[in-house]
Amino acid sequence: MKSSKELALLAARALSDKKAKDIQVLEIADITTLADYFVIATGSSNTQINALVDNVEKVLAEEAEETPLHREGYRGGTWVLLDYGCIAVHVFNAENRQFYGLEHLWRDGKSVDLTGILDMEQ
Repeated sequence: MKSSKELALLAARALSDKKAKDIQVLEIADITTLADYFVIATGSSNTQINALVDNVEKVLAEEAEETPLHREGYRGGTWVLLDYGCIAVHVFNAENRQFYGLEHLWRDGKSVDLTGILDMEQ
């Protein structure tokens, strides 16, 4: 069984593999009971956002035997949330990411270093 940090990094890599932009992982365990980590990324279109979350689900299922407890927003394609309990994956279009400002709302969280995890072409 993988730790919540390992799951968050796996999700970040899955997003990177499908060319998500501005991937952030925030450790929030010390400030909320919602999750241990938020994984936040931007997709360029509704189609890409859906492909990004599909890949996160595929990678976490295959490599960690984890499935989301809840999935929200798939049809709208402007913000999709995958809730794995210990991690929450948020994939936005650029407009909604700026509007909701999760990084600002959760600025007390600790940013996780993703060096070596992400595709460096970003």
